[in-house]
Amino acid sequence: MKDPLVRFGVAVEAPLLEEFDALVRARQCTRSELLRDLARAEVVKAKVRSGAKAVATLTIVYDHHVRDLSEKLTELQHDLGDRVRATLHVHLSHDLCLEVIVMRGRADELQSVANRILATRGVRHGGIEIISESGAAVEHAHDHDHDHDHGAPHTHRKTRKRPTRKA
Repeated sequence: MKDPLVRFGVAVEAPLLEEFDALVRARQCTRSELLRDLARAEVVKAKVRSGAKAVATLTIVYDHHVRDLSEKLTELQHDLGDRVRATLHVHLSHDLCLEVIVMRGRADELQSVANRILATRGVRHGGIEIISESGAAVEHAHDHDHDHDHGAPHTHRKTRKRPTRKA
């Protein structure tokens, strides 16, 4: 069931509105859709800062030739126990690997773990995206049969398809 929309007025400076409208055109959406997206993002950020329960993806690129690095990364993940929900490992080149680690727990703890991993010698680049669990649970009606089990009750967020740009 969708929440009802509420209309309200917003006053902004003309130059800011022009820049906002440029974003609306670039994202091919409406002012209302963009404002809702921005508001949701800020609400989620506030929940994450408060230490709320969250899900996160930590993406790292590292040199697998650095001595003991693979073992250190594996040990850090094992120390997290069931907070690590899944990992994806991709070979980018002879020297570099990309790893995506999906985690679940308190947002502040996930950030702390990410900081430790990102500071590990041999990790060249990385970043974390943390989403509060309440921010991830946006309900919608399914457009298709959904007869597979994910192992935990959840809802899905419906995303609007946007045209892809050609580079």
